[in-house]
Amino acid sequence: MTTFPKRIALLGSTGSIGRQTLDVVRRFPEQFRVVAMAARSNVDLLAQQVQEFQPDLVTCYADTPEVEAKARRLLPRALLGEQGLLAVATHTDADILVAATSGLVGLMPTLAAIGAGKTIALANKETLVMAGHLVTQAAQRVGVSIYPIDSEHSAIWQCLRGEEQKNIHRLLLTASGGPFRKTPLDDLKTVTVKQALAHPTWSMGPKITIDSATLMNKALEVIESHWLFGVPYEKMEVVVHPESIIHSMVEFVDGSIKMQASLPSMHLPIMNALGYPDRLASAETDFIRELRWPDVAALHFEELEPSRFPCFRLAVEAGRRGGTYPCALVGADEEAVELFLTGKIGYLEIAQLIEAALERHQSIEQPDVAATLEACSWARRTVRELWKKRVQVQS
Repeated sequence: MTTFPKRIALLGSTGSIGRQTLDVVRRFPEQFRVVAMAARSNVDLLAQQVQEFQPDLVTCYADTPEVEAKARRLLPRALLGEQGLLAVATHTDADILVAATSGLVGLMPTLAAIGAGKTIALANKETLVMAGHLVTQAAQRVGVSIYPIDSEHSAIWQCLRGEEQKNIHRLLLTASGGPFRKTPLDDLKTVTVKQALAHPTWSMGPKITIDSATLMNKALEVIESHWLFGVPYEKMEVVVHPESIIHSMVEFVDGSIKMQASLPSMHLPIMNALGYPDRLASAETDFIRELRWPDVAALHFEELEPSRFPCFRLAVEAGRRGGTYPCALVGADEEAVELFLTGKIGYLEIAQLIEAALERHQSIEQPDVAATLEACSWARRTVRELWKKRVQVQS
């Protein structure tokens, strides 16, 4: 039996997933209460959220002196730094941690929350991609559940309810194909940042939008699926589905296929994770639109084109190889995407720099947290050094 209100600790409250999580809390005040929240640098928005939701504990990661000074002025009671994130994640009164931060900063708080017995609603890809073995083993050891906040993983999670693992034939993850699904390959050489940020179906932050354009994001979801659902890589396939109506599918050994469909909205997987095992009524919201099949008219599915998406191949290979390869992958991608977003490299160079870094990586099998973080840092440094050498050669 579910006890309400569920008490939520929220990491990344000012980001896209964090803001949409608060939309859900706002619409269902009798079911949920935010008891702790944390953000990185958007102090103004964080201050507004604190005033509205009145959490018991507030943290600002404050990654620059300017942000720290502003946080001290606007949020004098807030904790600052990484210790504050850990305090939010392990807040005594919290029932569930929504891990909506991006990047490495989410790993340690998530592990700490698991250790404290909190249910995890996970939107942070890097946590499972880099440290899937550590996170899943820790969760199994203490009996903690991990609920995915992601359209594809939420779809698979819903399709698998009531099913036995032995009956899974394969997982079919769908991908929109991004803005360059039909772009002539030669034209990819001149792709601009503005073009890469123009995703056809989803509104997301810059990093994840670029990852969606390269399909790096989809490959990371494949790695996540391996850890979330215990399915080997050979039993997973990605299908391009430009309408983004079918969010993923599960095919069973008898040939039956279950799929989850809805209009694109991240509110829905958030509602599914927060409300589980119950379902929240979408009629009570203004952010879930009804799917009318006659309006859809047609759905299309295509094979993924490997030559168009080299980042996808590199990432899946890193996942299969295991060890610290996925950690190096995450670090290399973060640095390469940052170089692209700041105009220092071209679109196609993202994959080139990632591949060059992975070729130089010496993997550690079964890494601990320290080795995981170091592999990621090493990859970022390596990509930056490779870029500097390219600049020197060109000049």
